[in-house]
Amino acid sequence: MSRQAIELNNRERAALRAVALGTAEMTCSCEPDLFIDGLAYCDQFTAHRLSHRELVKPARTGKPGERVPALLTTTGQAALGITKAKTKVAA
Repeated sequence: MSRQAIELNNRERAALRAVALGTAEMTCSCEPDLFIDGLAYCDQFTAHRLSHRELVKPARTGKPGERVPALLTTTGQAALGITKAKTKVAA
């Protein structure tokens, strides 16, 4: 990803905030689907776009199609203006 500011629409920001809160999962796939609070995200095109732009990624590897926790990347954090001090710490 380039160092330029990433422009996000409201839906993209909302999805990234859900990932930052730890309430999102994604499928292990080249076109990953996103799930928030256990429900399929309403706009899978946006989910694919966030993944391809490297704003979110799977927190761990999994079998193809398996749901795993979604993780906000450093690039995703920067796009939301989140500093390391503001991120949720895993227990």
